[in-house]
Amino acid sequence: MSTYENKGFRFLPAKLIVFTLNIFDRLSILLVRYNISPNFLSFLGLVSGILVGVFYGLYRPAWALVFLVFCGILDILDGKVAVNGGKKTLFGAVFDSSLDRYSEFAIYLGLGYYYRHHWTLWALAFAFLGSTMVSYTRARAESLGIDCRTGVMQRAERIVLMIIGTLTGMIFKRFDLVMNVTIIILAVMSNITAIQRIVYVFRFERKKKSVSV
Repeated sequence: MSTYENKGFRFLPAKLIVFTLNIFDRLSILLVRYNISPNFLSFLGLVSGILVGVFYGLYRPAWALVFLVFCGILDILDGKVAVNGGKKTLFGAVFDSSLDRYSEFAIYLGLGYYYRHHWTLWALAFAFLGSTMVSYTRARAESLGIDCRTGVMQRAERIVLMIIGTLTGMIFKRFDLVMNVTIIILAVMSNITAIQRIVYVFRFERKKKSVSV
């Protein structure tokens, strides 16, 4: 049975998330047999993210899409390998989360270079802010003992949205238009997700106080 818990509405259907996680769970067992390190997979995820940014910056959307898919796959696999291989450590958790932030920065940096003379650069700034705040609010809540994985635009949704936006822009040959819309959605929904998590902690604390009275 999957350990996934549905915490509120998400852009990705819960059944799809569970199905995907189960597939990668089986794949991770194969990697465990070959003694693949989860930290190595996290590092490959960073490399993939950097290459995504490079290819976006050079306006090579097809290659950006390829490594964006790799980035998403590795983002799931490193955690699965850590759990199924009995290699889950505090360092590994911090290492993985830290590299994820650098990876996202590289992607936004590449897009920022491509849009350096366009108003979309402002939307990108808010998209990166929102993405960072989504991660920060979860980490801060968990440091206080609160499991805070709620929100409509979590990391999986952000990667999938970028994949869909890039692919759609290529198919219809409207890359700039589609990516503009994609980035605006990222900017708005990622910041909404951060706010959702702040509200979640507020309600959690209020509920805890009411129970203890």
